[in-house]
Formats: sequence, C-alpha cells, structure tokens
Amino acid sequence: MKFKAPAFLFALALTAPLALSAQAEGPALPSAATADQVTTSKLVYGLLSDSRYAYRPRALDEATSQDVFKRYLETLDGGKQYFTQADVARFAPFEANIAAALRGGQLEPAFQVFSLYRQRVGQRVAYARSLLRQEPDFTTDERFEYDRKKVPWAATDAELNELWRKSVKNDWLRLKLAGKKPDEIRSTLDKRYTTLEKSVNELKGEDVFQFFLNAYTSAVDPHTDYFTPRTAENFNQAMSLSLEGIGAQLQRQDDMVVIREVIAGGPAAVDGTLKVGDRIVGVGQGRTGPIEDVIGWRIDDVVAKIRGAKDTDVRLEFISAEDGVDGKHHTLVLTRQKVRLAEQAAKGETLTIPAGEGVPERRIGVIKLPTFYQDFEGRRRNATDYASATRDVGRLLAGFKKDKLDGVVLDLRNNGGGSLDEAIELTGLFIEQGPVVQVRESGGRVTVNSDRSAAVAWDGPLAVLINRGSASASEIFAGAIQDYGRGLVIGETTFGKGTVQNIVDLDRWPSSEGKRFGQVKLTIAQFFRVSGSSTQHKGVVPDLAFPASVDATEYGESTYDNALPWTRIAAVPHTQYGNFGPLLPRLEERHAARIRTDREFQWWNEDVEQFRAEAAKKYISLNEAERRAERDRQENQRRERQQVRKELGLDLDPLADDSSDDGLTGNERDIVKDAAREKAAEKRPDPLLRESASILADAVNLLEKDRPLSAQVLPQSTGAGRWAD
Repeated sequence: MKFKAPAFLFALALTAPLALSAQAEGPALPSAATADQVTTSKLVYGLLSDSRYAYRPRALDEATSQDVFKRYLETLDGGKQYFTQADVARFAPFEANIAAALRGGQLEPAFQVFSLYRQRVGQRVAYARSLLRQEPDFTTDERFEYDRKKVPWAATDAELNELWRKSVKNDWLRLKLAGKKPDEIRSTLDKRYTTLEKSVNELKGEDVFQFFLNAYTSAVDPHTDYFTPRTAENFNQAMSLSLEGIGAQLQRQDDMVVIREVIAGGPAAVDGTLKVGDRIVGVGQGRTGPIEDVIGWRIDDVVAKIRGAKDTDVRLEFISAEDGVDGKHHTLVLTRQKVRLAEQAAKGETLTIPAGEGVPERRIGVIKLPTFYQDFEGRRRNATDYASATRDVGRLLAGFKKDKLDGVVLDLRNNGGGSLDEAIELTGLFIEQGPVVQVRESGGRVTVNSDRSAAVAWDGPLAVLINRGSASASEIFAGAIQDYGRGLVIGETTFGKGTVQNIVDLDRWPSSEGKRFGQVKLTIAQFFRVSGSSTQHKGVVPDLAFPASVDATEYGESTYDNALPWTRIAAVPHTQYGNFGPLLPRLEERHAARIRTDREFQWWNEDVEQFRAEAAKKYISLNEAERRAERDRQENQRRERQQVRKELGLDLDPLADDSSDDGLTGNERDIVKDAAREKAAEKRPDPLLRESASILADAVNLLEKDRPLSAQVLPQSTGAGRWAD
C-alpha cells in the first residue's frame, strides 16, 4: 500500500455532494414531493420507528428532528462553505417541523433549503471565477485550514469570501507547482468551477429527496440508507458482480461520457471496436431506433440508456479517442449480455518465499477478496452459475491444494463486507462444522449461525491480512478464524462495524406495478463472535500488528456519533484448533529482523508516518517556496527509491510509482493515460502482503522444526488446521 500526502490536502475544497457534471442549466426543482415520494417518506418513517423492523428504532421527537436537520445541512454543505449563519437561521421553522414533514411526506421545506443552496453555490462560483483575473501572491505565510467539521457557520459573506480566496489560491498553486502557465491555470480552474455549478444545477428532485431521506436514516444509525429505484439497482448490481449491458466502465469528462475501461468478456470487449478514451455522443435502442444525442447528460442517465435486458440491441454513436472531440462520428451496434464484473471477484496468486538458513523455500498462495459478494437473485432462482465469493475462493483453494502449496494468505484489506451468508460459508471452507457468528435481534433473541458442512477446502496453514478498511463480513470471518485458532490474523485493527443490515423493498407494501418507491438498507441486528465479544467499535485486533495506516479517531465505527456501543454476550462452544500465543514472540522477533532490511516495508512505514503527520496538521501552507521545497523533497525521495529498485533488479514501470501531484481532478486528466497509470499501479510492490506470506512461512518452519512448540500451538492432530505432519 503506497501512501502519499493526504488527497484532501490537494483536493479543491469547493465541492458539492454527489455532484454529477452536466449541462449548464439543470431541471427546475419541484416545489413539493411527488405522490410516490410522499408514500415513500411515510413507509421509511414506519420502518425506522418500529422495533419489529429496526434494531434500534428512533422516535421522531424534537431531538431527532434537530439531528435530521443538522445532517441534511451537512449533506449539502459539509465544509460550511456556502451557507452563512443567517441562512441557517432562516431554516429554523423547517427544523421545528421535520417530524411532521417526514410522517406526512410534506417535504416542501427540504426543496426550499436545496433551492437556496443551489443559489449560494452559484454566488460562490462566480466569486471564485472572479479571482482568476490576477495571479495570487505566494510569498506570504498564509495557510489554508481545510478541516471545517467543527467550525461554526460563517458570520458574513466576507468570511466565506476569505475561505474561497484561500481555496482558489491553493488550486492555483498546485497547478503552478505542476508546471502549468498562468493562462493554462486560468482556463483549467475556470472550467473546474463552472463544472461545479453545472453539477449542482443538474441535480433533480429525486436527488434532493434522497439527500433528505438519508439525513433521516443516518440519524437512526450510521449504516441505514435509503436507495431510490435507480440507486437500488446499482447497489444490487455491485453485490452480484454482474449487470446486463455492453461491459464498459464509463467516466464523465466535460460534457461527454468517455470509455474508462472495457470489461473483459463483455460485448464491447468481444466486438473489439470501442477503446479506452472513446467518447459516446449518442445512444439508440435496437438496430434501427433513433439515436438520442447524450452530450451534456448526467452519466447515470447515459448509463440507463446503454444498459438493458440481455439479448437486446443498443446503438452507440461515438468519437474515437485519437480523433479528438471534433472527430468523425462512428456508429456501432452491440447486443447486451450479462457481464460479470471480474475486477471485484476473488483473485489468486502464488508468492515464493526464498529458502533461508536451515529452512526450505516456501510457496504461499494469496487470495485477494475485495468484497463478500453474492448474486442474491441468482441464488433465489437456484441458478447454477450465480456469483459467490465462497464459490470463487473454493475454486482457488482447490488449485492451491493441487499445487501442494505450503500455506494460504487471505487478503481482506479494504474489504468493507457484503453478504453475511458468504462470510459464514467462507469460514466453513477452513473449519469443520461449527458456529461462526451470533446474531442478536432487536427483541434480544440470539441466533447462532453455523457452518453445517463437514467438508474443509483447506486444512493447511492459514493467515488473514486485515486493515482499518476491513469491516462487517470481513470482521465476522477474521474473528471466527481467530476464535477457532484456525489461522494467524495479521495487520491492523479493523473498522469495528458489528451490525447486520437487510434490504427492504418498499414496493412490497403498496399495490404497485414496477419499481416506484426504492429500497431501505436497514439495520436489523447486531452480530457477535463465537467468543461472545462484539466487534462493534473495537474491531478485530490482529495477532501480529503492522503500523496503523490511519488514526482510529479519523476513520472507523468509533468516529460515528450515533454508533451502537460495544458489548458482549455469552460465548458458544466451538473447536479450538490452535493457540498461537506461544508462537507469537518468535514470529515477532523474525518479523522485526526482516523488516529492518526490507526497503519496501521501510518506505511504506515512512509514508504512513508522513501521511499521519500531514493529516494531523489539518492545514496546508500557501507559501510557494515552502510548498516547492516539500514537492522537491518528495520528488527526490521518489527518484532515490526508483534508483534503489533498479540496483536491486526491480525495474518498476515509472507510471506505477508516479505519485507526484499534477494539480488536476480526476475528470480533468487524460483518461487513456490515467487508466494506464491506474493499471500500472496495481503492479507496485506490496510489502505488507509479502511480509504476511513471510510470517506464515516462519510459522510453518517453526512448527515443523520444534515439536514441543507445535504441540503447544496446535493440540489438534487431525482435521482442519493441520499445519505440520
């Protein structure tokens, strides 16, 4: 994992929530909710206030109303860079009537607040653009305080102007340090700020409705969310790792939708015509249907036109990347198919740990699992090929077993969870029958969810690699492996999310045809490890720890002000395959000795320390000499590391290690080059993964050579967890 200065240090502070770049004049906002939105609001209120559904229902009293109001303002203006104290004071009558508005679906004030927000964005953008006439003075000792979570609302417009002046100054300085000339900087920033205003203007009534309803759901608990029909479809596709369409990842750039990636195996890849960087300018249905011009459309609207039922045709009008925006238009017909999103599926590789003094070479299998995915609909239909994390991992383990590998590392870093069933079934690949997780419902009833299959896919040495981004289902799996003593848990303390959510389809209640009301991802239970401990707040603590990459006070369940507290319940009987306590001191000793000479691990640790030091400052200098000196230091450090790698025979693609700040936002970069840089970055050295494999190899070697130690650590001589014979 490569760290550089925090992204938010260099990001434009003047950003809008969930903004979608689009045409200059967006749709007129409705003054009131639609009939369907009124019904939806009532349904969501009924769910969240009823203990039969919500794990921790919350009454819509005065305190809750104030909380919802606060969260709605944070959704719109989390950086407190648009509204003033006077604006917020104008909303006081709305704050007092939020409960009635949600119960009855009378949401006019929510749209009124958003309308003023849209107006304030236009005013701030106009001011920012006016500042571009003259280059700022970078010789002063000013600094930009970017962390505005706890600051009060600005008292005056002048105070907001000062904030924006410094933010624009920071944007200009970033581009100047990247080598851009004043005229180019003006052009880039003017387009950037104009795009910001366009993005807010393009937001529709359904977006505003979703913002407001999610201010309510997040007031109940951090992991309850409302999805409109469209966002529900996107969520379900992400969970199933599949969609019906052409198989292309799209990105917005200026007023066009551009191909970011062609997904292997999809219709676009099989056809071979579309390439990264091609611009889609029109979409038509069927082989002969009229083509609609989609220039200036929101990206989700373009995606909705391109996606469709399997075996139906879609016509695309596009401009090739090499021809530029004014190039010749081409037309292509593709037949939609079900496309598997393999990029997020489990992947395997083999790492070779060299022989050492008195120990043989070891081959360690690695499985990277980004999410606990499952095609819920496919499973309900008993489809033979539905997407499943457990199925995919099982196939990889079978290959490792056939190749007689010495151990397996399951990499769950930044795996935010997914299907609870998958977490249970995946655990079952490594243990014989037994409990995996306890689930406590709102009424207090506790259910023990168990693996009921005696089959074990891998009974050899196992390690689980985690970090602060490992959450929910990842914590269930890592906690069960740790409680059973089935494998080593290595890395950082996890996120600490110990709650269970279920998708509630709101169309199940009213008599309706089609998808009208959306879905709620609702917290329905809390899970506990078989040891009885909750992972809530505390997470899973590794057996062998790496330096923490982020501060727990900045990221994790404990940062939510309304998260459930930690607690515990009674443990349930379960097999103890091993006890790694006696082994850990010797593993720590070997780990410490190895990383003293591991350049990549040392560099990673240096980057983590620098990242945390910069993040702790919560400001950035606006002095050019100071910023240039820091940039030069980082660039020299990068060159020195590249030279060391070359001397060691590790000739890394320069794109893979290009961490220099170009001053641009994601949609301003050349998509072809940026996609290539992203692919190259996947091949960067991963010192944490390699060190985890080395630790597992150490454990295998120690237990093979030291029978008394092996008897202490692995008292079970048969079944899952047989590390040494």
